[in-house]
Amino acid sequence: MNIHSNSEKTTLKDAATVILVKEEEEKPFEVFLMQRHKKQSFMGGAFVFPGGALDPADCDNALMQYMTGVSIKDAINRLNEYETPWNKAMGLYFTAIRETFEESGILLAELDVDTSRNFAGRFNSYREEIHDGVLTLKDLAVKENIRYALNLLMPYARWITPEFETKRFDTRFFLARKPKHQNAEHDRKELVGSLWATPEKALEKNFNQEIMLMPPTLKIIEELTAYSSIDDLFSFASGKKVEPILPQLFQNETAFGIMLPHDPEYTINAYKKPPRENEPSRVLMVDGRFKTMFAF
Repeated sequence: MNIHSNSEKTTLKDAATVILVKEEEEKPFEVFLMQRHKKQSFMGGAFVFPGGALDPADCDNALMQYMTGVSIKDAINRLNEYETPWNKAMGLYFTAIRETFEESGILLAELDVDTSRNFAGRFNSYREEIHDGVLTLKDLAVKENIRYALNLLMPYARWITPEFETKRFDTRFFLARKPKHQNAEHDRKELVGSLWATPEKALEKNFNQEIMLMPPTLKIIEELTAYSSIDDLFSFASGKKVEPILPQLFQNETAFGIMLPHDPEYTINAYKKPPRENEPSRVLMVDGRFKTMFAF
């Protein structure tokens, strides 16, 4: 955590992240995590979901003709962000698609059978070009005659970086299944490692300090352990009302971390929620790794 003084103002940037999951027959579902380069100023060394900041090109109205699977109205309703300008709300979906393609090589799009089976070759080049800013999602759609499958993205959560951090994002988390015939792999630039793991295994690795999970990632992965299958997870998410979570700093003589809006000591009225007796309300640094905890 990079804490700044209360007198400083930090710009809040919109962002999107994808919780990419896969499931093989008669095996527990797994989630994809990638390790950020340790030299990065924001969450350096942490294992994260694919994602990044909203780019103005993601909000290009022309992209709407290259989407499929869901209407603009339904996409905005799923986000539960009626105060957000419609083109920015839609842009968040395209940010999720673009960043997931850049960082993991997974493209959430409607592809014909031949393109799906022969995806790796030329699309790896497109991935590099989009990462370098010489190709846009619109360019790719025109070039390959594809449509971006927004129906594959299910809004799941919205976390706002705490006010004490020096870099802040308003991040929307989307669920997505890994498409068939595509393989996820970190970009070997900003990301230096990756793994597929069941939620339980990811938590075990974090506990054993084999990987580092930051509070939002840790909390979400803990939530995923409640579901026995991807179908169960998506069924729950489809009826979930996504509301913003703005953590608040927690610090005493022995520990530091964050309190969530349902914590009894949380004091930011605009985000405060009633207590939830069976759900941890704090994420604290304990013995070198973050751990979810109850208030008392």
